[in-house]
Amino acid sequence: MTTTRGLEGVVATTSSVSSIIDDTLTYAGFDIDDLAVNASFEEVIYLLWHRTLPTQAQLDELREQLAESYEIPQEVINHFKMYPIDKVHPMAALRTAVSFLGLYDEEADVMTEEANYRKAIRLQAQIPAVVTAFARIRKGLEPVAPRKDYSLAANFLYMLSGKEPEEIEVEAFNKALVLHADHELNASTFTARVCVATLSDVYSGVTAAIGALKGPLHGGANEQVMKMLSEIGTPENAEPYILNKLNNKEKIMGFGHRVYRKGDPRAKHLREMSKKLTEITGEPQWYEMSTQIEDLVTSQKNLPPNVDFYSASVYHSLGIEHDLFTPIFAVSRVSGWLAHILEQYSNNRLIRPRAEYIGPDMQKYVPISKRG
Repeated sequence: MTTTRGLEGVVATTSSVSSIIDDTLTYAGFDIDDLAVNASFEEVIYLLWHRTLPTQAQLDELREQLAESYEIPQEVINHFKMYPIDKVHPMAALRTAVSFLGLYDEEADVMTEEANYRKAIRLQAQIPAVVTAFARIRKGLEPVAPRKDYSLAANFLYMLSGKEPEEIEVEAFNKALVLHADHELNASTFTARVCVATLSDVYSGVTAAIGALKGPLHGGANEQVMKMLSEIGTPENAEPYILNKLNNKEKIMGFGHRVYRKGDPRAKHLREMSKKLTEITGEPQWYEMSTQIEDLVTSQKNLPPNVDFYSASVYHSLGIEHDLFTPIFAVSRVSGWLAHILEQYSNNRLIRPRAEYIGPDMQKYVPISKRG
């Protein structure tokens, strides 16, 4: 039996949802560069769930189904108001809320293909509403009702701020959602598949995935990137700050990726949006610092930035609070989780690997009176 720490390089299943081959990311065979430039997030959701791009009629139907499912139960909103708001991270609130949503879905434990698809629609639509409702309630504000005529990207920004978003803001956020939608068998996706492989329900699978995403080695990196940029403060502080980190062998968040060798293909799209948005908001220092850090880390450590690095300054420029960055990851990635969950159900086998035992051997029981 061969042991591989972190299952690195181990092929655990087959999938037609997405692939990473030779540093190229594809969703159902479509290059991420093509989708980032041309596709709406709703088109990507359909693609991940059906493995083909929708016709106009199919896209209209999906948008209508999502719009009909936007609103979350009042009980979830009331539950948020009971939280110790100043102590709860939004990812913990999201994890709990998604599990709570399952209590109010009459089909939660109905395991037909049709029922699971309907639950996927509801979760995809409601997670943005959950994140924005919590974000507002913790500030003493009431949630903003979603607009059925808005896209998922526009609706999130609208429900968060209560203001009609600008076109460039919707473009940037849509692009971020497309880029984060799926990423092959990452930690949270694998967690979701392990969970539902027991034939547990969709809500359990997504709750488990959120638990995995909550960790800083997976979804929390962009929040840490913005913390770093805030600590640096100005472009002239970037070089000494980063060199000090490198000299002390400290990790620079937002750089490197286990499955990419030449660089994360998603990063360049958010780099471009970061430049545009920071210029519009009159805060170009965030982009300037980011490019300086990229140049330093790439030259010193040969580590290119990953998708988390520039998403930090993009989200900040959209006026989004920093601890909401990881929940936004979930707003997008739930599309991929659901695609994998539905795929797992369609051809299921319990996921049950083995472990190489390295503990003590052949021990004998000793009565407690004679121990020690």
